[in-house]
Amino acid sequence: MRKYETVFISDPDLQDQARVDLFDKVRNIIAQENGIFLNFDEWGNKKLAYEIKKKLRGHYVCVTYGGTGDLIKELERNFRLSDDVMKFMTILLSDDVTAEQLEKEALEAENQSKQVDEIEEKSVEEETVEEKADKESAEEETSKEDEKVEETKKETE
Repeated sequence: MRKYETVFISDPDLQDQARVDLFDKVRNIIAQENGIFLNFDEWGNKKLAYEIKKKLRGHYVCVTYGGTGDLIKELERNFRLSDDVMKFMTILLSDDVTAEQLEKEALEAENQSKQVDEIEEKSVEEETVEEKADKESAEEETSKEDEKVEETKKETE
């Protein structure tokens, strides 16, 4: 078994559901061909280096998986047939990898992504707490300023 990485560029104008269907199709092909799915990294919409199919932007996705040459043939065949995929490239990352090593790596990647999600959730919570504190301090400052304005009005009368 070998470890591969495939980067593909999909049409940036795809509806969300069509994009999800395309991603599910890629995962299903890997599963059907007895591949081991490791990582699915969505890079988002980015500017292309040159125009492809009259588009200046593309939605980049990187998929890491383990499998055989037949899996690559089937995956690339489906990419060629799909109008939603503008470009793709498959890279051999390592030769002679055992299924156990790939499964262990998949578990590690899953745990790592969970940790990243937890960190992001905490940072979002901290941001909301900071925003509330900033809002409260801004309200206090405006109320103090209002009091000063009222005092100066009273003094001038």
